[in-house]
Amino acid sequence: MENSNQPLLQPLKIGDITLSNRVIMAPMTRSRAVNDKNAPTDYLHAEYYTQRATAGLIITEGSQVSKRAVGYIHTAGIHNDAQVEGWKKVTNKVHQAGGKIFIQLWHVGRISHPDFHGGDLPWAPSAINPNAKVFTPVGQKDTLTPKSMTKEDIEITKLEFVRAAKNAMEAGFDGVEIHSSNGYLFHQFFSDFSNKRDDEYGGSIENRARFFFEVLDAIKEVMPENKIGARFNPSLHGIFGMEITEKTLPTFDYIIEKLDAEYNLAYIHLSEPFTDVTNVPHAETEIAKRYRPKYNGVLMINSAFDQEKGNKIIDEGYADCVAFGKPFISNPDLVGRFAENVELTDWNQDTFYTQGKEGYIDYPAKTRNLIPS
Repeated sequence: MENSNQPLLQPLKIGDITLSNRVIMAPMTRSRAVNDKNAPTDYLHAEYYTQRATAGLIITEGSQVSKRAVGYIHTAGIHNDAQVEGWKKVTNKVHQAGGKIFIQLWHVGRISHPDFHGGDLPWAPSAINPNAKVFTPVGQKDTLTPKSMTKEDIEITKLEFVRAAKNAMEAGFDGVEIHSSNGYLFHQFFSDFSNKRDDEYGGSIENRARFFFEVLDAIKEVMPENKIGARFNPSLHGIFGMEITEKTLPTFDYIIEKLDAEYNLAYIHLSEPFTDVTNVPHAETEIAKRYRPKYNGVLMINSAFDQEKGNKIIDEGYADCVAFGKPFISNPDLVGRFAENVELTDWNQDTFYTQGKEGYIDYPAKTRNLIPS
């Protein structure tokens, strides 16, 4: 029986657009841009996202803002003409189906490998190896010690984000999400574990957050501020080269409180811990509960939510909407299944990062909330 009174199924305004529901499709790397331009395609990407256009909002896979920003094979970027044209096909079809879509702007920093950069080292705030694994064009390899970014490198990267934001608007997106999470470039600057700089981009909390705010300020000069979201993962620990220190939470407290006081973003997108941090010193086990009192704008939460937990956290007032990842992979009509209480289809993890339609656009819908192809 349909239950449209669920908190997840209520409309929500973000910026100047109204979402039909609060079931958000989370950004997920899927590695389907198999062409020399790393451009999204009509027959795969446009179909994939359009099938899921009943989501209140789609946030695309992370899309690199430049060639030097890449760290994974076959990811669709937003820095060349072919990519912009490819994304136009995606946004057109999603909008025709009644959906809303943001693109996630991405720079991986040190979570990369020289194989992606013509032999050059990846860029990072400091020359510290994250000791992670990277899947390169010739297979999985260990990360290396990155190049510590010069101030000129930082200025170049700011301009790349601005250009990517302009490209996103040209491609027809409803907005952008700055990927400031999961151990990638901005997160590397935030953390005193990965940022050992002694200039104005290192040391104090304000300095470690400076790069993010300078990029945000530059982007909002070229697009409306209320079309910008930002993603954070304050309790990331033990993966993506990140470790929590006593300075971690005060840093994120500062960032989110500053965003609340001085900015008017579409939303902030927070992740609950990816791993068990119960016994990790200085970690926060309940991210939404910590940051809801600190942030009065739209707060999106994600990580391992199901229908029941999603409804509960909205009903309790700790979040305004919930981003679902893996459930959207295998349930293109996830909103319809929530509305009609239809059992979810399990996903096949073996096809998460393969290069064809299998496990990408061939999961069937089972509810009447269908999106025409």
